[in-house]
Amino acid sequence: MKRLLLIAGFFSLHLTLFAQKEVRVSSPDGHIVFGLSINAGIPIYSVSHKKNLLIDRSSLNIQIEGIGMFRQASISRSTAVKEVRETYKLVVGKAGNVINNYRQVLISLEDDLSPDLKIDIEVRVFNDGIAFRYSFPKQEGISAFAITEEHTQFRFTTNPVVKALWLPNFTSSHEGLYTTMPLSEISEDTLMDMPALFRFPGKTYMAITEAALLDYAGMYLVKHKGVIYSQLSPLPGQQKIKVNVSLPHSSPWRVLLISDRLGALIESNIISSLNAPSAIKDLSWLRPGTTTFPWWNGTIIPDSIKGGNNFETNKYYIDFCAANNIKYHSIVEYGGHEWYTNDGEGYQPGPNVDITKPVPGLDMKQVCDYGKKKGVGIRVWTHWKALYPKLDTAFALFEEWGLSGMMVDFMDRDDQEMVNIQTEILQKAAKHHLHIQFHGAYKPTGLHRTYPNEFTREGAMNYEYDKWDTIITPDADLNIVFTRMLAGSTDYHLGGFRALPRNKFVVQNSRPFVMGTRCHMLAMYIVLENYLPMVADYPDAYINQPGFEVIKKIPGTWDETRVPAAELDKYVAIARRKADTWFIGTINNHEARKIKLDLHFLPSGQYRMEMFNDAPDSDHDANHLTKRVEIVNNRFSRELVLAADGGNVIILTKLKK
Repeated sequence: MKRLLLIAGFFSLHLTLFAQKEVRVSSPDGHIVFGLSINAGIPIYSVSHKKNLLIDRSSLNIQIEGIGMFRQASISRSTAVKEVRETYKLVVGKAGNVINNYRQVLISLEDDLSPDLKIDIEVRVFNDGIAFRYSFPKQEGISAFAITEEHTQFRFTTNPVVKALWLPNFTSSHEGLYTTMPLSEISEDTLMDMPALFRFPGKTYMAITEAALLDYAGMYLVKHKGVIYSQLSPLPGQQKIKVNVSLPHSSPWRVLLISDRLGALIESNIISSLNAPSAIKDLSWLRPGTTTFPWWNGTIIPDSIKGGNNFETNKYYIDFCAANNIKYHSIVEYGGHEWYTNDGEGYQPGPNVDITKPVPGLDMKQVCDYGKKKGVGIRVWTHWKALYPKLDTAFALFEEWGLSGMMVDFMDRDDQEMVNIQTEILQKAAKHHLHIQFHGAYKPTGLHRTYPNEFTREGAMNYEYDKWDTIITPDADLNIVFTRMLAGSTDYHLGGFRALPRNKFVVQNSRPFVMGTRCHMLAMYIVLENYLPMVADYPDAYINQPGFEVIKKIPGTWDETRVPAAELDKYVAIARRKADTWFIGTINNHEARKIKLDLHFLPSGQYRMEMFNDAPDSDHDANHLTKRVEIVNNRFSRELVLAADGGNVIILTKLKK
């Protein structure tokens, strides 16, 4: 369903008529306003929220090789402002049915000093943010050009507090600890990863990221002379060329999520809404859900099973999945060697790597057939450099074996070439009914709408680091929620079931521990947006353990997401609905606290509430939790007692009348 509302008539004006005018677009509720005008020959824009100016006089410019950039720009025309209200469905996402409501305008720019420079600015203003992008229309005599830089400014009117990840260069797995500081204290010319969160005086929040990254370079932020600019990842082997463009073409959307309620940024569906509908016609084979990942635990098996990457080892994990509602088993490696033939070191592909040849003793067809018999999908880990040279051959063989999907790892780039490689992987995987999980990869940009076989991405420092470091704390988990997760699905190596208090945490590569409490870990399955969450510990770590019942109930995707309580750096409670059942996960930082939780968002009716909470002695036994059951409705209000580094899980099952 789609409805267009005509807000203003079409008009076409040149600079002489437009000298003091501004193209303004407001959100449907009128609270957010985007304005674009020309100042000293340069296109500039402003953004306000509830009449408070947040961004002012910020330039929009593109440097094109051989053509230049705007120096004496004019607005040649501006289309009518239209309001769009539509609904669409997501196969994987934080909402099953999304209401997409915005106002839009297209502004055409040209330059008197560079007649070949013609760029359209597309603008969409939502109730919870703004998006704009550069579009390059067909031009007579020009079919292609190279972009050497995009000069999008974010000139803030105040000195907001910034929470971001700083990177040394463009080659990155995007894994690091987020830091918080005023904008004025940020070092000049240092790469800032996206999403980045900005907190303005009065507690207005803005997150900057991008959507629909296709055939373009990934974008970063950098402060130069006190102003935030965009910076694009260069093509490999040089620094000058960022994007090769064939006309017509468009940049990704530059997205500003804006609200005075922190939780609204998490609830927002702007990023998926800016992407095209599904390019996959048959969606019936897509089954998001939980998966094993034995690499994390050291591929622990009972002494009674012969070691190795063989049928017996994988059967043990498949049987565990089948008995506990875990949809997938991942085949990764055994004893430090991949499941496929490789003569390289440390999982790096060697000269004779062959992803189509399993190691001796591993019959992939046999394992897949057994998994199918038990109702468990089989998936594999791959290094992208081992996969990509044999992409077509490998995918055809994987489908023949009966694989359900795979992790593609160690990509560590987001230049235009790598962006196109990832798109190609998704497209070709879909033809062979394979889902994809990208690791060592850049942030999501909403492509799970267009290619719903993209189940999740990493691009975040996570619990894998517990195998060799002490830096992943519950505070770091909270930072991820308010930064990286705002872009979308966040893979995090969930499932460690041997929790230790912060002051007792030790590093252990095999059978690793996790810092915090078990309830914190259980809540992370709900708090994190993730459509392929791992159950990464070994089977015996879960059997007959308190709280494992929560993991067994976690659905692969959600119908609705709400944030009933959140305070930056301290705690967050996220409620997600599947059908008539609500799951509420709350995670806390290093300070014990009490928070109020209201269930006013529930539809009317009675619900069976299962509440899991850290036990009073969780500072000594971090795996000790309590469970209580009661009947509640949407008038329920409760003070949650959260342990330091702890959490809380509530499952609400609607009762039939």
